[in-house]
Amino acid sequence: MGTWWERNIIEPGKLPLLLALTAFVVTFLVTRLITRLIRAGRGPFGNVRAGGLHIHHVVPGIVLTLIGGFCAVAGGQRGFGSALAAVVFGIGAGLVLDEFALILHLDDVYWSEEGRKSVEVVVLTAALVGLLLLGYSPFGVDGLSEQELQSRGTVAVTIAVNFLFSLVCLAKGKARLAIFGVVIPFLAWFGAIRLARPTSPWAKRLYGRRPRARARARLRAYHHDRRWAGPSRRLQDWIGGTPDPELVRAPVRR
Repeated sequence: MGTWWERNIIEPGKLPLLLALTAFVVTFLVTRLITRLIRAGRGPFGNVRAGGLHIHHVVPGIVLTLIGGFCAVAGGQRGFGSALAAVVFGIGAGLVLDEFALILHLDDVYWSEEGRKSVEVVVLTAALVGLLLLGYSPFGVDGLSEQELQSRGTVAVTIAVNFLFSLVCLAKGKARLAIFGVVIPFLAWFGAIRLARPTSPWAKRLYGRRPRARARARLRAYHHDRRWAGPSRRLQDWIGGTPDPELVRAPVRR
């Protein structure tokens, strides 16, 4: 265990990344536990208010993220300062992304259906950082040999091709595969060669005069959503709490 730790975590300088990921996940879980207790009216916790203004935890999260990020840039990749900065950054990022939906909608949608986006973004972020921690590199660079890495042209072509597949996957309405495809290119390739989601920009532009392709896309999306929507919602409810079905959000005027 000690040899593995030294070889895979300490020597490559991944300890700050591991600390940041751990702090991020723990902060999110603790925050969700506290907010669920507040929602249920249990425990000693309560909303933070100043002069009648509800201070959302995204505010201290932004402050901690800035402090941790700047300290990490200034302190290098090793040493106690770097580790402390990584923990502070992870805590701040956990607080910020726990209210990602609030930032996206510019409204308090924490316990609404829109609030599910916060849980989804946190899970995606933790998974991506975990893949980076395991040694994956963006756009498949980790799959190149030493000789190929010495050729700038090979590296540039590899990155460009994998990035193109990710963009195609995103245009087809498969955001999750596009995001994970940045780190694991095979997923982006898989999403790029399959039919687009019927509401995606790709389908609206290229399936308009192809009724058979449009019908197949709708049928495939229907079966996919029917199979995975339920389990996905139950997992999100288990992690972040069940949204309030009676919460009606007033439209935001811009």
